[in-house]
Amino acid sequence: MKADFYEMLGVDKGASEKDLKAAFRKLAMQCHPDRNPGDADAERRFKEINEAYETLKDPQKRAAYDRFGHAAFENGGMGGGGAGFAGAGGFADIFEDIFGEMMGGGRRRSSGGRERGADLRYNMEITLEEAFNGKTAQIHVPSSITCNECTGTGAKAGTQPVTCTMCGGAGRVRAQTGGFFSIERTCPTCHGRGQTIKDPCPKCDGQGRVTEERALSVNIPAGIEDGTRIRLSGEGEAGARGGPSGDLYIFLSVSPHEFFQREAENLYCTAPISMTTAALGGSFEVATLDGTQTRVKIPEGTQNGRKFRVKGKGMPVMRQNMVGDLIIQVAVETPQNLSRRQRELLEEFDKLSSTENSPQSTGFFNRMKDFFESFGN
Repeated sequence: MKADFYEMLGVDKGASEKDLKAAFRKLAMQCHPDRNPGDADAERRFKEINEAYETLKDPQKRAAYDRFGHAAFENGGMGGGGAGFAGAGGFADIFEDIFGEMMGGGRRRSSGGRERGADLRYNMEITLEEAFNGKTAQIHVPSSITCNECTGTGAKAGTQPVTCTMCGGAGRVRAQTGGFFSIERTCPTCHGRGQTIKDPCPKCDGQGRVTEERALSVNIPAGIEDGTRIRLSGEGEAGARGGPSGDLYIFLSVSPHEFFQREAENLYCTAPISMTTAALGGSFEVATLDGTQTRVKIPEGTQNGRKFRVKGKGMPVMRQNMVGDLIIQVAVETPQNLSRRQRELLEEFDKLSSTENSPQSTGFFNRMKDFFESFGN
């Protein structure tokens, strides 16, 4: 007695078309003969689940099966249960979904063998100044371009590609496997293009494209950031047999700068100042990326690591009317290579110093002393 079709697929009687397809895909992966060579049970099981799916996916056949069971297809009723693969129109599509790689896979080609060209990558390094101002860069890219001799057809001038006799222009051929079903594969003669060339173009050897170095102009907008990708549509590799070209992607990197570090729209800079400037106050000038100089005032008693913000002297924000800031961090420099007189003056200064001159260090060591004495208590 034949098993119930719903039980074969492991679904309820009210299962949707989506549930049926998912159940069939799962079982087909498990039982496919190519995955179970020499296993007669797997082959039988594969036939059964295909018959079940071919019946239940058809609304009319399913309605008849739900009412009369297997008897609906006996004695020629409903044209049979679809046990074979010939004429199983929906099965070819789902089979290609599951076993796409086995059926040729790869890049699909349109009629006439037109195939999109590959995308290309170009790495470009610019300076921080160029990122600040923007620029128009000229680059040279070795790439495949459409052959001007045959205008991309691959055929010798005056001739045209002809329809492949092996596949009839379909680009795919059917092969019988196991004696009970057929499988589609990429045509070995035209390699999926559907056409062959009897007289290839001598310049491109029938490829429809040649390799040349092209000069391109690239617009770098002001404020562009490190790691930005610029896409130039249609500037990649030319398509085969006159197909559309791929795209060119330019990956930008900004080289390290001698003075400035960038974080988003802000620039950072570390400026060393003398101990006397930090103590007595003063000022210094820094050059900025816009070609001007900015004076930074240092108040007396400035501590090491203090930051000063200069508004509007950072990086422009790309395609916006905004500019970041310049943040300058001071590093107080300890005097070195002291002369005898300098040492004497510093020693005298130290004798005259009080806790008010160095409140941070005085406070720290007082707290440290209290902490140590707490152990004794």
